[in-house]
Amino acid sequence: MAYEVLKKADLMKSKRQLAMVIDLNKCIGCHTCTIGCKRLWTEDEGMAHMYWNDVVTVPGRGYPRDWQKLGGGYKDQMPQKGTLPTKADYGEAWEFNYEEVFFQGKGLDTHLKPTGTATDWGPNWEEDQGAGEYPNSYYFYLPRICNHCSKPACVEACPRNALYKRPEDGIVLQDQERCQGYRYCNEACPYKKTYFNFKKAKSQKCIFCYPRLEKKVANACARMCPGRVRWVSYKEDKSGPVYKLTEKWKVALPLHPEFETEPNVFYVPPLSPPQYGPDGSLLDEPRIPIEYLKSLFGPAVEEALNTLKEEMGKRRNGGSSELLDILIARRFNDMFKLEV
Repeated sequence: MAYEVLKKADLMKSKRQLAMVIDLNKCIGCHTCTIGCKRLWTEDEGMAHMYWNDVVTVPGRGYPRDWQKLGGGYKDQMPQKGTLPTKADYGEAWEFNYEEVFFQGKGLDTHLKPTGTATDWGPNWEEDQGAGEYPNSYYFYLPRICNHCSKPACVEACPRNALYKRPEDGIVLQDQERCQGYRYCNEACPYKKTYFNFKKAKSQKCIFCYPRLEKKVANACARMCPGRVRWVSYKEDKSGPVYKLTEKWKVALPLHPEFETEPNVFYVPPLSPPQYGPDGSLLDEPRIPIEYLKSLFGPAVEEALNTLKEEMGKRRNGGSSELLDILIARRFNDMFKLEV
């Protein structure tokens, strides 16, 4: 396809949109999704720092470090200038004194330690830290991939037209032959989910496992998840789980909708245990502050949590709930509807 003759609007068009829902109430932070993605897609030269799928503990600074503050996306439909993360923000691989410890006979006198310019950050640097004070401390796990947005800032920013949405499913891909490594896409993505290969001088990103999807096999991150956390289907398919969770039940929400890129990865927000009072009694206040959840998922999060609680109440009282049947995911294959 001769992308140079196409308008940006054409590069953003698709007939339909594959999307994903991730239930944060079920994620246990095991990183199986991350390992599956890493082994499949980012073991090539110059990709050591890339985690197309990552799972971070929130609240926290995230991966890359402080990505929420690096800008990009849109505001009032106008593109916003972003800032490039550094290699240190991703966390470079450490070097250790293996030679000294294992081969120079100094095992009793020294210990294994980082050498050179070891960075003070990595993709899972803040695991299980969170926020708040005992006994009301809190955290939860947040898996992230490229959102394959309906209005992708990376596509609009690329002067080479190297990024485009696949017309048949809306997956955002990158033509490596056209990419010249200008990194405007890295600046423009507000989620900082495009990466730069410093050895190849090319930008690279999650491809939503499209070669698997073409064989009607779900994404590696979704298929390998032991917690049955992820659902994948076309957003417009009313019989699919994504439509039911995002449109019918409205319990799955985009991350940082204020970036205005219309992401197609959605999250079921985490329910929260109640806070403890000074005397040890349970208070009518959630341990995860609702304002923090609003800062992540927007004002609709309150209604989504209320719906979850109402449907759980129905089930506890012996009633039925289509919503909970979807979220429980008894039949693994029902989570993936890859044909319209």
